[in-house]
Amino acid sequence: MPRSRQEDGHFRKWVQTQTPEWELVWDRPHPRYHDGPRDRWSVYRDPLGSREGWSVVWVWSTLLTLHQQNRRHRNLAAATEALTSLRQRVLSARARLRGASRIDLAVEEILERYHMRRYLKVKRTVRQEHTFKQARRGRPGADTAYRRITRRRYDLEWTVEATAIAYDEKSDGMYPLLSNDRNLTPAQVLEAHKGQPAIEKRFEQIKTVHEIAPVFLKNPHRIEALFTLYFLALLVQALIERELRLAMKRERLKELPLYPEQRSCKRPTTEQILRLFSLAERHTLFRRGRLAQVFPAELTHLQHQVLHLLGVPEDAFRG
Repeated sequence: MPRSRQEDGHFRKWVQTQTPEWELVWDRPHPRYHDGPRDRWSVYRDPLGSREGWSVVWVWSTLLTLHQQNRRHRNLAAATEALTSLRQRVLSARARLRGASRIDLAVEEILERYHMRRYLKVKRTVRQEHTFKQARRGRPGADTAYRRITRRRYDLEWTVEATAIAYDEKSDGMYPLLSNDRNLTPAQVLEAHKGQPAIEKRFEQIKTVHEIAPVFLKNPHRIEALFTLYFLALLVQALIERELRLAMKRERLKELPLYPEQRSCKRPTTEQILRLFSLAERHTLFRRGRLAQVFPAELTHLQHQVLHLLGVPEDAFRG
């Protein structure tokens, strides 16, 4: 669910004064550092749901909370440093950045780059610098008259909105999941959400490996038929990968040298498997229009191994 939805803003406002009844789903060690904080995931079903009537499950991750807080403080420090550098440029005696519109544009670029528009309030002020010069030429004396010359220079002032930071810290590490399956428990919704990268990977393969776009068909039935063929291709692709990875696990093989230059591959994909057999060639010799001899493909040791893991007989491949 995007942050622009009203349900998201309502919950983040409600959590400022209330504590949801979180249900702990996972409590496991830090995925990278053995001495780091534990990785805890909790879920909470919003009783109001969405305006469409679907279930809304809120997820809270402790590591995501730390990541968002650290990123906010890091961006705040970087934005403050950039504003300080900009202020020095504005106040410089030979400043080229003097126009109000140019200064405002530079400030906006800094706030946009570090996403600090909500946490930093920058104000452009005007300072007056006074200098005095003799009214007439000559050596100055006790009765010399001076005239004051006033110049207006721009300056920058900014303040940190501590209230906004405290408000957002209350909901750090929390994000909503929208589900149209009312039978799923909050924990099952989270588990289904964690399987999303595998689905997204298939979409990425459709766009890159299969190059499904653009589609030059206008008839909806033809488009549906084309997408059905691609769906079947993805299904076969997934079955090949599943069969090979299960076989590797059964044979206790952690990796196979399927990448170029025989680099190791822990999770082989169908693209790498097909690339492995792309150089296998079968030649036939004809004499006077009749088949004289067949030269079967010479397979490497790795190709023999992959065929064995996939359960494909070599005779079937050679035929």
